[in-house]
Amino acid sequence: MAHLRLPIADYIREYGPHVSDSPVTGWGPKPEPDRLVETHCCFCGMQCGVKLQVKDGRVIGIEPWEEFPFNEGRLCPKGVKRYMQTHHPDRLTDPLIRDGAGFRKASWDEALDLVASKARAIQAKRGKNAFAMLSGVSLSNEKSYLVGKFARLALGTANLDYNGRFCMVSAGAGNKKAFGIDRTANTWEDIPEAGVVLLAGTNVSECFPTLTHYIWKARDRGAKLIVVDPRETPIARTADLHVALRPGTDSALNQALLHELVANGWFDREFVEQRCTGWAELRASVERCTPEWAAEICGVPAALIREVAAAWGQAKTSFLLHARGVEQHTKGVENVLSLINLVLATGRIGRRGCGYGTITGQGNGQGGREHGHKCDQLPGNRDIENPEHRKHICDVWRISDAELPRKGKTTVEIVEAIHAGEIRGLLNICFNPMVSHPDTGFTREALEKLEFFCVVDFFMSETARYADVVLPGSLHEEEEGTSTTAEARVVRIRAAVEPPGNARRDTWILLELARRLGKEEHFRFSSSEDIFNELRRASAGGTADYAGITYERVEREMGVFWPCPSEGHPGTPRLFEDGRSYHPDGKFKLIPTPYRPSAEVPDAEFPLYMTSGRSVFHYLSGTQTRRIKFLVEKSPGPVCEMHPALAARLGLVDRQLVTVETRRGGITVPLRIVEAIREDTVFIPYHWPEELAANQLTVRALDPVSKMPEFKVAACRVRAATRGEADRARSLFAELKLEAS
Repeated sequence: MAHLRLPIADYIREYGPHVSDSPVTGWGPKPEPDRLVETHCCFCGMQCGVKLQVKDGRVIGIEPWEEFPFNEGRLCPKGVKRYMQTHHPDRLTDPLIRDGAGFRKASWDEALDLVASKARAIQAKRGKNAFAMLSGVSLSNEKSYLVGKFARLALGTANLDYNGRFCMVSAGAGNKKAFGIDRTANTWEDIPEAGVVLLAGTNVSECFPTLTHYIWKARDRGAKLIVVDPRETPIARTADLHVALRPGTDSALNQALLHELVANGWFDREFVEQRCTGWAELRASVERCTPEWAAEICGVPAALIREVAAAWGQAKTSFLLHARGVEQHTKGVENVLSLINLVLATGRIGRRGCGYGTITGQGNGQGGREHGHKCDQLPGNRDIENPEHRKHICDVWRISDAELPRKGKTTVEIVEAIHAGEIRGLLNICFNPMVSHPDTGFTREALEKLEFFCVVDFFMSETARYADVVLPGSLHEEEEGTSTTAEARVVRIRAAVEPPGNARRDTWILLELARRLGKEEHFRFSSSEDIFNELRRASAGGTADYAGITYERVEREMGVFWPCPSEGHPGTPRLFEDGRSYHPDGKFKLIPTPYRPSAEVPDAEFPLYMTSGRSVFHYLSGTQTRRIKFLVEKSPGPVCEMHPALAARLGLVDRQLVTVETRRGGITVPLRIVEAIREDTVFIPYHWPEELAANQLTVRALDPVSKMPEFKVAACRVRAATRGEADRARSLFAELKLEAS
């Protein structure tokens, strides 16, 4: 059982996170690089182009890649400092095996043999599905594809899922239902042509800063900006209209907007009647959803709802973007569909300046969810339960249908199955659920119950501390590959340096494990390009068709948009230009989304809404960014944002240590009093671990379709920290070199 055998401070002392305060070459005169390597940032779905400076086999800095068409050299704070992780002192450089007092170094043969033997033993005793695999979606397309094939053929398990389950699955499910395809509909170059830009649940300025440029270009051309968010985020401060609704009430707002479109004739009758199905049912479903009805639910003025509807309804061109704020709910798919209904009702899609985008949060969140490491998906974004889809992949992999597992459990369901004793072994690559999983106390208990746990990562994450074996893997810049940006542009990731010390490339690790598991015949790849070429064949004919994309084309054209079914095909920057969806009948699907409450709403005991999100200075679970001095100095630890009026009612003052409690536990952090939030809502960023993890407080309830957890809504209460809680927090903050008043 994987209980921690040392105090957390000892793990931090040995493996970090330590804050790196200098470049690899020190603070002396910077040497001239031997070469510049054109590649891409790893810290969000924008995948901005960058040039890494390399000297004597080490990354020493970064330069703008002004020629790359998306960001044209622009970078966010994380992108500017991303190079400092490559040779960070915390990098894992040897395989580690748990012993009586933490970990000991081991040879690769010993570590890999142990992983393979444990997997075989658990599966021999309890069945193939008793050993599961979890994966990070910041991996390259090649590694994402390899993970899917490895789990299903080398491990033979159905229980494979990925941390994109916490990111894009609600958007993907909604997109498939409405459009028949899981992809943003337009390239970002269409945004500046829009007359109205609507941002729903997306803190663009902090989470995707380089995308903000395209919104500014639209504003410069006279576009009206509408932002829907409980917080007045930096982008919301610049909006013409800001709808600060209650968390979890998005679909009610969107139903009222659609009601107004219908009532005022602001819809495209020809489009909804000829190009869509379900218009009559959708129209009837919002008949009584007046702005006054929505105002009561959403906590915003009915007049504001009418103003938003008029701005959207009367526009000639428009672009709608959404992200996790509307997706990380038990009704995330319904929220997404309610937004798509607004786009389709006005017929503004498939043409210049008229579009819709789901903003991918993780580095390769788009490509990663297309090619294999989701429990219900096969390469090319195929359905694992569809007989025709299964046959295509079986033919490519040269296996029978009986050898290909069926649909397995999702990420949260895997953790629940570990609790129930159904899953006894786990292989985890580049995923840190001890920070990112909802209800992290429940996650910790699950990890402690595993008979065997192996982690592949380049840093000792908070999750890896619980592992029996830790295998040191590779960063973006240490392996060739491709990635797919949030706008579906396939780009090249280039190897700039070798992994440090005795670390190995992730691909090598998976191929070696496959060999030890007796499945080498299915994994005879000599390069990343070999894997990509098999991915092309596997994706051919799927909605995410990469068949016509080659490494040479990607480099020559600075990216190719899928679907691209043949090498002579130009790629597809804008979907639906022919007025057809990807459903067999070519029709777009309008789907009613009746409002229903969140899984947990405030009550007398827990009277406030708690929501969570990102800081511009950190990425996901913080495993990478919490080790870089500049980023840590700008955002050293979590805070609780609260409106001054609420603070006054509770008798709290700025920077005071407060305890935020939900039904799952409490967290003690400094208070930050801001006017940019609703009076009934508090906000905590989620990038920190253990006692500082915001996800100690969040709800494990799932969307019934996407299985997305309810990260964005929890009922909470806030009070001044007790003396003991404050002392503990100050001690913990000092240990982690954070701030506490």
